Amino acid sequence: MPQREHSSKHFEHELIHLRERVLAMGARVERMIGGGMRALVQRNEDLAREMIALDNEVDHDEQEIDEICIRLLAQRQPVASDLRFITLCMKVVTDLERMGDLAVNLCERALELMEEPLLKPLIDLPRMGDLAQRMVHSALDCLIEGNVEQAEKVLQSDDAVDQIYEQIFRELISFILEDPKTAKRAIGLLFAAKHLERIGDHATNIAEMVIFWIKGKDVRHGGMAALHNGGTPAG
Repeated sequence: MPQREHSSKHFEHELIHLRERVLAMGARVERMIGGGMRALVQRNEDLAREMIALDNEVDHDEQEIDEICIRLLAQRQPVASDLRFITLCMKVVTDLERMGDLAVNLCERALELMEEPLLKPLIDLPRMGDLAQRMVHSALDCLIEGNVEQAEKVLQSDDAVDQIYEQIFRELISFILEDPKTAKRAIGLLFAAKHLERIGDHATNIAEMVIFWIKGKDVRHGGMAALHNGGTPAG
């Protein structure tokens, strides 16, 4: 992790508290994603509603962390790495909040799909969900540890999530073409897959921001190639 310049031990404790709050929010979002997938696979209405209820806590997390960051910026006037870390946290919690919303959407799709017989055995969708959840966990780990190599692996995992999504998309479209009566259930599963794909995108956003924080390379649009070919230096 980059070296930090601190004006006081109290400031150090405030930064530790900020990291802990971001991790706690991330853990809650991970729980929502995993619970949403279990609710979908197990057709568990109670679990789906339990995960949906957690969204209020995630929204509260975002507001509280934003307030902590604004207070630190105003009162401590941080410089160098501390300044970049605090502003990074403000961006990260936005992605986490949106992942929470997507987990809610996943649970809502699960509830809708429970109303009718399952269209097909769920194999690729749980794999996609597990990978997306692991991406979120890894992205948060690389944020706390300042690990660029781990951040690069998150970017690579996003390609795998996209490939699974494309496979699911093709399969479900074929169901609809063969029997239009399956359209409602197929579209429900397709939406669920899309929510997971978007969660992977937000985890990738976090990993890209970590790379920018550590290396000063903007890889948001050039991906891995931008990192290894020099990227765009930070201003």
